[in-house]
Amino acid sequence: MGAQLRVYKRRIKSVKATKKITKAMEMIAASRIVKAQRQVAASTPYAEELTAAVTAVAGGAEVKHPLTTEVEAPQRAAVLLVTSDRGLAGGYSSNAIKAAEQLTQRLSSEGKDVVTYVVGRKGVAYYNFREKTVADSWTGFTDSPVYADAKRIAAPLIEAIGRDTADGGVDELHIVFTEFVSMMTQEPVDRRMLPLTLESSDAEPEAGKKAAERVQPLYDFEPSAEEVLDALLPRYVESRVYNALLQAAASEHAARRRAMKSATDNAEELIKSLTRLANAARQADITQEISEIVGGASALADASAGSDR
Repeated sequence: MGAQLRVYKRRIKSVKATKKITKAMEMIAASRIVKAQRQVAASTPYAEELTAAVTAVAGGAEVKHPLTTEVEAPQRAAVLLVTSDRGLAGGYSSNAIKAAEQLTQRLSSEGKDVVTYVVGRKGVAYYNFREKTVADSWTGFTDSPVYADAKRIAAPLIEAIGRDTADGGVDELHIVFTEFVSMMTQEPVDRRMLPLTLESSDAEPEAGKKAAERVQPLYDFEPSAEEVLDALLPRYVESRVYNALLQAAASEHAARRRAMKSATDNAEELIKSLTRLANAARQADITQEISEIVGGASALADASAGSDR
């Protein structure tokens, strides 16, 4: 019984140490969510207004441009997947990967070749383990992205959308990330960034809806509408990628806080259960020792009575 009690005490000590770690991670994630939410709130108006500007330019100019013109028979599509660098965030990364796989299957069923780009070590590990080809990948900044990261990601995407499919280019550009809805709700979503959809639809981003619903002014372009669109294309892609990175970062912190809170609560329950078992084992030890003492005293009393006779 003494050995069993020592086992329970060691397990309680180990679970308490784990609980301290999960509690600390929960508090860190909670503090980072606030900063991430502020960044999302600050970047969203810029992305929306830039989308409105692009929509206005596209609506006022009759030129064919990768930003606004859909190919009649698209052959290749690029998919940018945003996951996390670290784990301990519940199903955050796996849900985003699942959404990307569903999008890839849908695009493939439409007869399009899919080129995959991945952000985050979890996504990279998933595709490497399954020996799936990844055109490019980026890691090391998913929990705290900056605009320079978005520019670095957008550069090969813009280059691909500007090339012909015969030269390795793509006709469409999609992005899959986790949208931050609330502290308790984060939803993986897929959005088509290019070509920009000018009509409002259920699958279109909110910024696109607002842009489509506005009354667009008439513009005169200098030097030309095509050059204006060329200048707006990288800004539009960068702003959308940056906003998606910020949304994903806020979602990652919220998912990690929720997962760590659940782990902390489970640790508390396990400590209570182990404490009850340890108390029962200690009580059994005490009862056994008392029984042994009483038995020994009774044996001594019997032996003394026999010698007196």
